[in-house]
Amino acid sequence: MITIKQFLHSFIFWGAWIIIPVLMEIVPSVLGFLMILRRRARNHRQRKMSPAKPEISLIIPVYNSAGTLEACIRSIDACDYPDDRIRIYLVNNMGKDNSFEIFTKCQQLYPKLRMQWLNAKQGKSRALNLALYNSDGKYIMNLDSDGILEPHALSNMVMKFEANPELNCMTGAILIEPRLIEEYKGFFPRLLRKMEFMEYAQAFLAGRSYASETNSVYTLSGAFSAFRKSAILSSNLYNTNTICEDTQMTFQMRYMNGERVEVCENALFFVDPIEGLNKLYTQRQRWQRGSLEVARQFLNKNDDFGKSVLDVNVRTLLYDHTFAFPRMIWYLALICLIAMNYSGYVILISTGVIMLLYVMVGYLYFMTSSFFLKEFEELHHYYVSHWWVIPFLPLFNFFVFFIRLSGVINSINTDSAWKTRNFTDEKRAFSDVIRGDFHRFFVWREKLRSLVNVKEES
Repeated sequence: MITIKQFLHSFIFWGAWIIIPVLMEIVPSVLGFLMILRRRARNHRQRKMSPAKPEISLIIPVYNSAGTLEACIRSIDACDYPDDRIRIYLVNNMGKDNSFEIFTKCQQLYPKLRMQWLNAKQGKSRALNLALYNSDGKYIMNLDSDGILEPHALSNMVMKFEANPELNCMTGAILIEPRLIEEYKGFFPRLLRKMEFMEYAQAFLAGRSYASETNSVYTLSGAFSAFRKSAILSSNLYNTNTICEDTQMTFQMRYMNGERVEVCENALFFVDPIEGLNKLYTQRQRWQRGSLEVARQFLNKNDDFGKSVLDVNVRTLLYDHTFAFPRMIWYLALICLIAMNYSGYVILISTGVIMLLYVMVGYLYFMTSSFFLKEFEELHHYYVSHWWVIPFLPLFNFFVFFIRLSGVINSINTDSAWKTRNFTDEKRAFSDVIRGDFHRFFVWREKLRSLVNVKEES
């Protein structure tokens, strides 16, 4: 009886630690690595085709983009897609800087590009919708004004569309610009940006490749995504009441239009590294709160339990939110385990096992991503040379996990907004609450003392 009890006790302990990484991380990474062989072979056959170069429209929302707009337009001009087959719509989203002057300068620098400036009401969704109404061409692509295209990105995106007539919407692969990473001085500032670079590469080139095979891509990235014009105009266009209009459009395509959503791994778009912890905190909180907001709009109301569990929306909610709380409890319970007769040695070994599992997952994703980057020789060399960053990623993901969790909590009592409190603001607010709570404690303590103690008469 004692042996059975000990076995069950140990099984529950180890199972609680291992079940989530095994089911949610290890299994998908192994399956993804196997699926990648079939996907790469199929993509290689598609690249041998020589499709026509249909006219395309590029929509670029502009909001105080004077510092980045010229580089973005320069990257379009440097693409191998014919300039006379590109129409560019720059939609001013009520910005206050001199972005229009940069636009007029670009007209002189790149006269072959056909560019048009539009003024929209405030809000990125309104800006995108205005451009959609005015756009021409067979395909419509959205670009952020603070990034640059890889020279073959537009051609690769169109080539995949032409090779798959049934495919109507895709996201490109978003990566961090390596050149800007190396400009940071100091080991730790560069390490933070390099972890972000590896995270992006693995998320788009490994994670979303696997999701494409299972038709479970959660978001068409607003930084670089593409649609057949006929498909996106048959939707409800971009929702103006959400901070995650790209996720909302993805859900429209999947649930309302019945479209398959994929990633084009060799259509690369480079964005700037994260500016700091405050920017990382607000960015990931906004993503998390926006995904919750959109998920509520599209929750599957099917009574069939099996179909509901297989639904990408339900599975993502389970992993990102429902499973987040037991994960948090186990993280915070490490200290308490010592008081429950667990030795420090057992806790250390179990934590090390989990760390090794996540590192193993990281290297599986690393190998998968390197396959897709082989056609970009310089970028591939940069990525492979940073193999040593992989063991740091579990710590980075651990920190991001708590940011996302705080986004879940903050979404309960607050409305959606682009401007939210950053990491510094949250720390200050937390400190104020603690000081206020302890101040009340000391006030009540003094009052209690005054009631209990009796002053001696003189």
